[in-house]
Amino acid sequence: MRAAVLYTPGDIRLENVDKPVPKANEVLLRVAAVGVCGSDLPRMLIKGAHKMPIICGHEFSGHIEELGASVTGFSRGDLVTVPPMLPCGTCDQCATGNFSRCRNYDYFGSRRDGAYAEWVCAPVENLLKAPEGCDPRAAAMVDPASIALHAIWKAGGVRMGDRGAVIGCGPIGLFAIQWMLLMGARDVVAIDVSEQKLELARQAGATHTFLVGADLPKELLADIIVEAAGHPTSVNAAVRLAAPGGHVVFIGIPVGDIPLTNAAFQHFLRQEVSLHGSWNSFGAPYPGKQWTVTLDKLASGALKWEFMITHDLELEELPGIFERLRTDREFFFSKIMFHP
Repeated sequence: MRAAVLYTPGDIRLENVDKPVPKANEVLLRVAAVGVCGSDLPRMLIKGAHKMPIICGHEFSGHIEELGASVTGFSRGDLVTVPPMLPCGTCDQCATGNFSRCRNYDYFGSRRDGAYAEWVCAPVENLLKAPEGCDPRAAAMVDPASIALHAIWKAGGVRMGDRGAVIGCGPIGLFAIQWMLLMGARDVVAIDVSEQKLELARQAGATHTFLVGADLPKELLADIIVEAAGHPTSVNAAVRLAAPGGHVVFIGIPVGDIPLTNAAFQHFLRQEVSLHGSWNSFGAPYPGKQWTVTLDKLASGALKWEFMITHDLELEELPGIFERLRTDREFFFSKIMFHP
């Protein structure tokens, strides 16, 4: 089968590799759609994966082509989405249903072969059947959408009439905007370095949009802020954007150290702002309502997703796109989707 294999950061080769064979309690999936996650950029271009060579890609959907021994409840041809984490199920965090904090997990695309390929095998525990008529690309976007939902729930959720804010308007941030509005936020502030991203934020429903560095009126301080950029300036801005007693949840992944300015520290201290970390998107029973609710909302159209896709490409184009991502700083993208 064809697959994009990562050998070292920046060395991505489209090759013919052995087609996987499903073991007991696994299925063979024909990959239908796979998205590029923001975490794939440093993984494939800078830091590398947990092990290499490896086939990356963890935001994906597929059609079941073959059932391994003992598999029940699924049929050939079913469209499924696949939560990418394989929790150990035995550590103290798994025992309490906190699978995102599993101490000994496996993961598609970073610790085991993922979906930048024609086929991939997945355990039956990691399959969620998509509703009838669901677009495979929508099913492949459950992962980023569920990460946004998990983060908002970690911060206590949105109450009717709250004001929300999002800093960093990539796909996760765009889904966070929509979740806040679905939960009853009266308006949502969106902040980004890119005017093109802010236009997408407006399509997602943001009621106020600002470029990074703009002076925000004090009346726009927010009850809940999702920080989805992971940059020192955005982290400090998120803290200072919180209304008294507000909540800030961080899901952006930083590259370097994150210093907190004295002004930001004084703000969260004196205004009794709560700061939250959020990682992945899983709950109990695995993979949790984060995934089941998200899949239903994407399939029904309550969550908009198609406007985020800026590139809809064949697998053969993957090495070239990552080379462009490495070298072209002016290259604009939101969600890149591949079809093996």
